[in-house]
Amino acid sequence: MAREQWGTKLGFMLAAMGSAVGLGNIWRFSFVAGNNGGGAFLILYLLFVLLIGVPLLLTEVSIGRKAESDVVGAFQKLAPKTPWYLTGFFGIASAFLILGFYAVVAGWAIFYFWNYINGSFFTSPEVGYDGAFGQFISHSWHPIAWTALFMILTIVIVLSGVKKGIEAANKIFMPLLAIILIGLAVFSLSLDGASEGLKFLFQPDWTAFSNPSIYIAALGQAFFSLSLGMGAMLTYGSYLKKENKLPSATLGIGIMDTFFAVISGVVIFPAVFAFGIDPSSGPPLVFITLPSIFEQMPFGGIIGLVFFFALILASLSSSVSILEVPTAYFMRAFGWTRFATSVLVGSIMFVLGIGVSLGFGLWSGVTPIGDLNILDSMDYIASNILLPLGGLSMALLVGWYFKKSEALEATDMKNGLLGNVWFIIVKFIAPIMIIVIFLNQIGVISL
Repeated sequence: MAREQWGTKLGFMLAAMGSAVGLGNIWRFSFVAGNNGGGAFLILYLLFVLLIGVPLLLTEVSIGRKAESDVVGAFQKLAPKTPWYLTGFFGIASAFLILGFYAVVAGWAIFYFWNYINGSFFTSPEVGYDGAFGQFISHSWHPIAWTALFMILTIVIVLSGVKKGIEAANKIFMPLLAIILIGLAVFSLSLDGASEGLKFLFQPDWTAFSNPSIYIAALGQAFFSLSLGMGAMLTYGSYLKKENKLPSATLGIGIMDTFFAVISGVVIFPAVFAFGIDPSSGPPLVFITLPSIFEQMPFGGIIGLVFFFALILASLSSSVSILEVPTAYFMRAFGWTRFATSVLVGSIMFVLGIGVSLGFGLWSGVTPIGDLNILDSMDYIASNILLPLGGLSMALLVGWYFKKSEALEATDMKNGLLGNVWFIIVKFIAPIMIIVIFLNQIGVISL
């Protein structure tokens, strides 16, 4: 069976951007930036995206294009007769865990969107947004139904194929998402007191740089917001034609991913400050804090509807790339059809999502890791263990297993200043940084 390919280089870039731009850019970036002082965090985040994120993105995509295979098959092909291929299973496992809880959160977004459409705006005078959110996520089957709807949408796009499904969807999703977020940002900037939000985001508190934890937070956000380490970018790279040049494509993806994160901050923080909300509200910022702000805004119902539609688009563009990682592997390994594989793998992820959803209700007392609930436990294993190990294995393969000339050839880089700097980053700096994040996150070291 001939391997599927992207129709155009732009199609690949939009799909890769879709993979990178998700809940991590809109939901996670906002509360991590809020918790880490805004401007200082943003500067470090931008630096790490450029200096570490983009070189690692180039590395991961180059492995996929060179091998023309999935996250396990690529290592088997490029490092034959070695156990290196086992590291590919870090990506497979993390995809199951991440989409297992990601689909639940995305289902919440669809539920909010529906409530804005039908005019109820997800609130009642008795319980407020906090109480209403708690009632919804703890219900035994309501959130599961919305999770199912999100997974069905994801599976339909993936089973349609690389060109007709993933590429076609992202050609619609990404421009539409950009237009919506820019429109929301313009509206947010028109609010009284919005300037304080801009100051918080763009005017750094220089004393914050003395806190080591802000560096770890910024590096972690840069690493995870670019979808590195799971094999999504490797899998997408495997569908690229050989004539497509990688450095310009990966730099463009990094810049656009950062644009979406920053524009999300411009949407959220001016509104947060305009209504006197604490910017370090944490994860509830999107689902509790923002709806209460929308309620006080002129045209708040429309703004809420548009915002949660954008959140759904961002979630879908990422979820299809996560589902594609194990789908590509099982199709090659077992010779299954794309239709059967995506339905089976997506269904397993949905079953995991049922467990995650029940973790807020019937199974709220279940804490697999320490005092972490089911969602946080799955997130901890995937984000703090599997993704860093996956990213580390890719950097070590290119930096240490490949010859330098082979690594440069795979990435379309020349043996000049730029190529040498990239190779030093991938061989030495990125692995050290990943190990530091990994050890800090699992509590071996404390920074």
